[in-house]
Amino acid sequence: MTKDELTQWALANGWQHVGEHLSLMKPTKTTEAIVRLVLKATVAQLEIKKPSGKWDKVMSESYAKIDYDEYAELPTNLGLQTISGLTMLMRDNKDRQAFAKLSKK
Repeated sequence: MTKDELTQWALANGWQHVGEHLSLMKPTKTTEAIVRLVLKATVAQLEIKKPSGKWDKVMSESYAKIDYDEYAELPTNLGLQTISGLTMLMRDNKDRQAFAKLSKK
């Protein structure tokens, strides 16, 4: 996957730009990111926020080694499968964004 493909996948699946990174927000505090993708020039980095507030790197991989798994509907080799509840968190973020758009209309 390229950086642009990874960005498109993330935005379509509930991630949002917070600062300069793609992030998933906490279900209880919708203004605070809990998981983020740091997209650098040659690598993508997955990070989780610890309770102390410090970001902990889960995995870092070059774009050339990141593939898309059609069955799981997730990019592979990035460590997304190691985060328990990730798909539920992505669904919650995606639903929150959709309802926010509806309430603005």
